[in-house]
Amino acid sequence: MRLILWWAILLSIHLFNVVVSSDQIFPAHTGGSFSRSSREPKYGIEFHTLDSPFHPDDDQESVVMPGKDGQKFLCFLPKVEKIKTEKPTSQQNTSSVIVGTEKRLKPKTPDELLEVLKDRCFIRQEGWWSYEFCYQKKFRQIHLEDDKVVQEFVLGVYDDEATAAYNQNLSDISTLKDPRSKDASQRYHAHQYTNGTKCDLTNQPRETEVRYVCSEPRAMISSITELSTCKYALTVQGPMLCKHPLFQEERPVWHNIDCNPLPKDYTEPKVEEDSFQSEKITMVTDIKSSPVFVGEEYAT
Repeated sequence: MRLILWWAILLSIHLFNVVVSSDQIFPAHTGGSFSRSSREPKYGIEFHTLDSPFHPDDDQESVVMPGKDGQKFLCFLPKVEKIKTEKPTSQQNTSSVIVGTEKRLKPKTPDELLEVLKDRCFIRQEGWWSYEFCYQKKFRQIHLEDDKVVQEFVLGVYDDEATAAYNQNLSDISTLKDPRSKDASQRYHAHQYTNGTKCDLTNQPRETEVRYVCSEPRAMISSITELSTCKYALTVQGPMLCKHPLFQEERPVWHNIDCNPLPKDYTEPKVEEDSFQSEKITMVTDIKSSPVFVGEEYAT
């Protein structure tokens, strides 16, 4: 069964058009890997030469793989140890960290890390309108002429009670996660801004959820969206929360598949009829990889 699984892995590499050359190891940024999420194991293939072959362990399993030019390789499968299932980081008790000899230090909460934004404001211009956000003060939509505000809509005023109520059912290190992403880069810490300018369509005050996310290198407004009529989401990115473990990216585990070239006259041993029969898989060696691409602020 395990060999069948590895055949499937090698087949997946083939189907995903992984770039392979005789002297290449796949780093994460070349596309020579595959997995369904950032936390799942990733695999790369390293081809060795006859002069410098890979020396496997005695009990290391192997499979024979044909290359595109007819060259056959004996590929040794990595030993993958089963990792004990752990609870997600957000469910662990991270209220304290043991330092030295049983000395406990309470880590800074997201709100404490965000205190560096105190007395700071950010402006983002989008066409006719500009958006001004002042930390724990006010978020407003304004139109400027000659640097003077001639039109204004307050989209929310910081509401400490609403923010506390919003986070009361979460852990003391309260974080939420964007439902569109499984990555830690999309986790955010939220503040509530309420009691804005009255909305003509709903007859209710405008309100905004301000979402703070971890992102280098500087603090800025990254997006403004209207979730529903006169209810908004403002995303503020910056390096402040990156110091907290809950906002750090999960690092994938890498496994190498090492392949040694076989003599040209090598023939595979015959297998019994009831043994697993796999389709021929050709390693792709000449597919080109696709390139990967990766407001103003003032103090009050």
